[in-house]
Amino acid sequence: MNVDDLVRDSFHEQVADVAPPPVDFADRVLAVRRRRRIRTIASVAVATAAAVAVAVPVLDTGKDDVRPANVLNENDIVAHPDQTPPRDLIAAGGVALAAYYTTTGVKQSADRHINVRTYWLLDVRTHKYKKTTKWSFVAVAPGLRTAAVLERDLPARRIGLLDLRTGEVERWIPVDHTVGGVAFSPDGRKLVATTYKTNPDLQATVTDNQATYQEPGRTGFYVVDVASGTASWSKVPSGGGSDINVRQDFGFSRDGKLVYSGVTTAPGQRFYDFQGNEVATPDNERHLPWYVDARLSPDGRLAAGDFAGGKKTTASEILDPATGKRITTVRGQQLLAWVDNKRLIAWDITPGSNEFHNRLVVVALGSDKEVPLSGFRGGQDGAAGRWTPVFARR
Repeated sequence: MNVDDLVRDSFHEQVADVAPPPVDFADRVLAVRRRRRIRTIASVAVATAAAVAVAVPVLDTGKDDVRPANVLNENDIVAHPDQTPPRDLIAAGGVALAAYYTTTGVKQSADRHINVRTYWLLDVRTHKYKKTTKWSFVAVAPGLRTAAVLERDLPARRIGLLDLRTGEVERWIPVDHTVGGVAFSPDGRKLVATTYKTNPDLQATVTDNQATYQEPGRTGFYVVDVASGTASWSKVPSGGGSDINVRQDFGFSRDGKLVYSGVTTAPGQRFYDFQGNEVATPDNERHLPWYVDARLSPDGRLAAGDFAGGKKTTASEILDPATGKRITTVRGQQLLAWVDNKRLIAWDITPGSNEFHNRLVVVALGSDKEVPLSGFRGGQDGAAGRWTPVFARR
């Protein structure tokens, strides 16, 4: 199987809406080179007149074809390459930037700090991002109508379902086991809520490249039916915590029938049924790096892989999900979400620039072009100018 075969088979799907990739919530947006050393872990209305018209690299039997976005799909890309952090809606295909957050380290002791998040949520009426300090953790459901939120102090004793049109919490779901992270299933009908006995954002402060080991406080997960609010909890022992990070949230499998967690040792991820029993990894997810957000393409035939290096331009791997072998590479420093079967949203840098000076772009298989979506972030991880995207299907 090669790129030309894949492109030729799926060409007619270019403008079709396809099944969404999993919604995955984990703090895994560190710069790729640092991430290799420490595995710490968005229907929107028509774009406003302020949106920037851009050209989209499109794949056609392995050749590059650059055409205006509206030739492919009306309002296919909404970009604001002059904004960082963004003030106005950013979207590509069926994916939108539903929210973003910044992180500030708040000192607790000489060797401990809490990573406190401040969110900007998409106002679906104005298509602008609105700051809120109410929530410690936000997950956005497909369709951009509902978000699951946790209150400021973690771990939380209830889960809120926030109406993104009104900005009000429609319903609270109380829990017996305190929660530190939430993620929607691909169809948005369920939530997986990761439970912790301690705040998962309480971190050891690194000084002189040294940090005291901190045992994770993860205890298991809830599977919540969003419509009814019913929830069932499963205990998943951390096993001493040596193979998971302090924050290691659960996410749903591609079909939404299992949950998984990344681990810092081989095989890199573990899957569980809704009763908390460890089960075999699905064949099409066996070779997915848990810390690469994009995971499987909409048709399931391609997998987003890790950073592949590059001196003149950065590149990331595209893998065969069945074998884990590299099929090709694509522009991009870190692959965040599939737009369709040939395009992805990624972080990328200007060739030759600092690895932390990156921006959101759309990249395409078989093309060395990319379409900027946002302005460049500045600083290093945790520094001023850093913001983290939250994507959802629109």
